Amino acid sequence: MSNGIEFKNITKRYGSDTSAPLVVKGVSFEVEKGSLTTILGPSGCGKTTLLRMIAGLESCTSGQIIMNGKDVTTLGPAERNVSMMFQSYALFPHMNVIENVQYGLKMSGVAKDSSHSRAAEALKNVGLVGYNERLPSELSGGQQQRVALARALVLEPGVLLFDEPLSNLDARLRREMREEIRAIQQRLQLTVAYVTHDQSEALAVSDQIIVMNAGLIAQRGTPQDMYERPQSEFVAGFMGEAMLFPAQAQADGSVALGPLRLTPRQSAPQGQVKVAVRPEAWHIHREGAGLVATLKKSSYLGSFYEYTFDTELGSIFVVSPDLTNVLAIGTQVVLDLADHGVSVVKAQ
Repeated sequence: MSNGIEFKNITKRYGSDTSAPLVVKGVSFEVEKGSLTTILGPSGCGKTTLLRMIAGLESCTSGQIIMNGKDVTTLGPAERNVSMMFQSYALFPHMNVIENVQYGLKMSGVAKDSSHSRAAEALKNVGLVGYNERLPSELSGGQQQRVALARALVLEPGVLLFDEPLSNLDARLRREMREEIRAIQQRLQLTVAYVTHDQSEALAVSDQIIVMNAGLIAQRGTPQDMYERPQSEFVAGFMGEAMLFPAQAQADGSVALGPLRLTPRQSAPQGQVKVAVRPEAWHIHREGAGLVATLKKSSYLGSFYEYTFDTELGSIFVVSPDLTNVLAIGTQVVLDLADHGVSVVKAQ
């Protein structure tokens, strides 16, 4: 790999009791230099512990951490050339914007003139020209976050870490800031590890997504891999909405799902499997071959409809962008499946 971050068989347990359970269980992964990897998972899965071990705020119990080609396993935070941005922003309320951004440089002994020019450049990079003299209390939540980002960038870290950076923002600001973070990361070719619980955020900003579950990596890959080709029920359900149906893999490689016959991208061993279906993967037809369905519920959400159908497979949730041919409750239709948004996973 090109020099970035590498975890080699990392474990972590808290305390000195060797019988205590591991919270991270032999995890290995790489973050390529100049790329953004998101670590995603439910509460307690170990994702924040991984981030803190990258930062040097937690030590690993066993294994090796390599950063920029250097073994940093036993090094402290100050020796790792890492900046970390927290969800609370942690701005000093009595300092203005430029002083907040300069603070880390000042503590590192950088001359005042140099620190001022570097801070001004960092603020320019995050779109905050003209805000130097404002106090944090005079800024919006999005602007405060940009200051925190500038403060992290000004130190020119080899690795930049984000811990739930957008959780305190409303939906519109979250979208704007995730686009901004991704644009800055790509423009400056930063190596970034990013922790979030928000699947859509992870899909939007990542080169690589690592899904954690109970201290282990459940799956890692590109956003497209994780959403379109989940390898387990857990990942299928965690990476966005998906319904899971019991199905039967046939000897010819096809999969029988009620009256439907699917041809999976990857062959499944003959026997019981599960089919994970995204709500947008269903196609609705007035007639023809397929799965007969009767509309039970309908909700209008502006740019699409949400439908719930009764079928022989049970209740099925469908998202339809068709705003012209609106279905009435009780309408009988036929459903079939698109090639995308459908995955065959092992039955658990």
